[in-house]
Amino acid sequence: MKFHILLVKGFLAKAGHRSHLIAAGRVPIRPVKGLSRVSQQITEPVTTENGLPRAAFVPDYLLFLLAAASEAASAQFHANVRKMGLRVPEWRVLACLSDQDGAMITQLARVALAEQSRLTRIIAQMEQRGLLTRRNDPEDGRRVRVFLTDQGRDLAAQLVPQAREHEAALLDLLQGNEGAQLKRALKTLLGALDSSQPG
Repeated sequence: MKFHILLVKGFLAKAGHRSHLIAAGRVPIRPVKGLSRVSQQITEPVTTENGLPRAAFVPDYLLFLLAAASEAASAQFHANVRKMGLRVPEWRVLACLSDQDGAMITQLARVALAEQSRLTRIIAQMEQRGLLTRRNDPEDGRRVRVFLTDQGRDLAAQLVPQAREHEAALLDLLQGNEGAQLKRALKTLLGALDSSQPG
């Protein structure tokens, strides 16, 4: 699947969908900080010293595509998360706990994409704000599990449906079952990377 990165309301969109979405009033153009210049540069032709075209590295580089797609696709929803008074790692913690209340910090660190030491500080701050609470694991007192409070659960209950709606709108920009294929490919890649890690 070949995609063109369009900084359109934080979505990674196919070029053909831009005019339809703008006409429908659903997607006003909103540049994503740090990506506009890169997106412009990678569309410019790359030539050798003798003027012949050569294959550009960045536009076809998997790690760039993954990072740029994540940044563009997340921008709009993460802006909404911040309006709700949360930082992005805090939203990820709430989302994870809405799936599995009582998770350990090591599990939450993976979902929040944050180092465990940093996430421990974030969780302490969230606990002070009354969003969650920490308790010792009754089966192993050395382990600490994190639980949502009523306030945290209410906030997660507001944001998770919004996240699902945002994802549905994003996948709607793709044709046929490309969205399902993309998610399946990413899950396969993540699984392969996890299995290749030592220990």
